[in-house]
Amino acid sequence: MHRTAVERKSDRELVITRTFNGPARIVFEAWTKPELLKQWWVPKSFGASLLSCQADVRTGGSYRFEIGREGSKPMAFFGRYLEVTPPSRLVWTNEESDAGAVTTVTFEEKGGKTLLVLHELYPSKKALDDAIAGVGGGMAETFEQLDEFLLTSGAKAEGS
Repeated sequence: MHRTAVERKSDRELVITRTFNGPARIVFEAWTKPELLKQWWVPKSFGASLLSCQADVRTGGSYRFEIGREGSKPMAFFGRYLEVTPPSRLVWTNEESDAGAVTTVTFEEKGGKTLLVLHELYPSKKALDDAIAGVGGGMAETFEQLDEFLLTSGAKAEGS
């Protein structure tokens, strides 16, 4: 298993890195296909799931994810894709609040494994502070779930 490294680079920047077992193409697909995102995106400890996942993954396209529990009001996350370069780079906006970040994810394949670097740039120090307080270990848990997903479905994805 690999470790997730979380590092605050500045007052407004957060960088999260992790190496995943699997080629960049497969890891990229896990981030861009709604049917795959639904299987790993929301941390299980939240007691919620990805109820709705709409993603037009192309430069200029948009996305909308709704997270919650059945029967309760979901929390929506939405924005636009600024850059989509399969299978190496995704850049999107987080427009659900004025404190939303611009997220850049890169996928670098080395020896059949993929180094993923997620970089978030927030509009202010307070926005990043609030995001860290709100998410806590959520991203590390999410990345653990992605690792598990890739291990259990990687052979199927590789053959498809």
